[in-house]
Amino acid sequence: MRPENRAADALRPVRFELGASPYAEGSCLSIFGNTRVLCTASVDESTPPWLRGKGRGWVTAEYAMLPRATHQRTRREVTAGKPSGRTQEIQRLIGRSLRAVTDLSALGERQILIDCDVLQADGGTRTAAITGAWLALKQATAWLVEEDVLKSDPVFGQLAAVSAGIVDGQARLDLEYEEDRVAEADANFVLTNDGGVVEIQATAEDRPITSEQFADVFSLARKGIGELCLLQSQALG
Repeated sequence: MRPENRAADALRPVRFELGASPYAEGSCLSIFGNTRVLCTASVDESTPPWLRGKGRGWVTAEYAMLPRATHQRTRREVTAGKPSGRTQEIQRLIGRSLRAVTDLSALGERQILIDCDVLQADGGTRTAAITGAWLALKQATAWLVEEDVLKSDPVFGQLAAVSAGIVDGQARLDLEYEEDRVAEADANFVLTNDGGVVEIQATAEDRPITSEQFADVFSLARKGIGELCLLQSQALG
């Protein structure tokens, strides 16, 4: 049985609290069960040096965990002088995902900085971050349109992210920590609301999984993404 008798194809309770950070142009507290990630979007009227004069903008992301987001305190990465390899990989994933549904030319010569801070971790922090980050980005670009900075919204697509894996031989959606740590395979899916694939990260632990098992996992992910996109749309009103 899954924790709290959750069905294999069921998401954890999901909630999006928009405006969680009132000073940011866009913000969302992304809640997946006991995982909580604060996502903010900040508009910066400049671009990275390598983009200056090219007539297009940029969307980038930073990701971090609070020391007691996990069961034992983890050291702040700033005290180590640089982000860990895992942190760098996750923030690049967030940035890539959001740029895949953003017209950077329409954004103009400015950038939107996405900050994803994990307040509490119980599995699926990167997927909760991406899903909440899209909502924060969407609010920030809507603000640019409302302020007559842009004529139209450069975010042309909707996306969300979810995990799925094989636990005790069973395909399961949206793994929490107790499942993730014993999974025979786990994967993170970033998909658009119309089924487009942005990125898939999949790993088998002890032995390769079959194509049939991967198909089952992928099917669960598509179902979960559809539900998440509906919740995003409801949150935006």
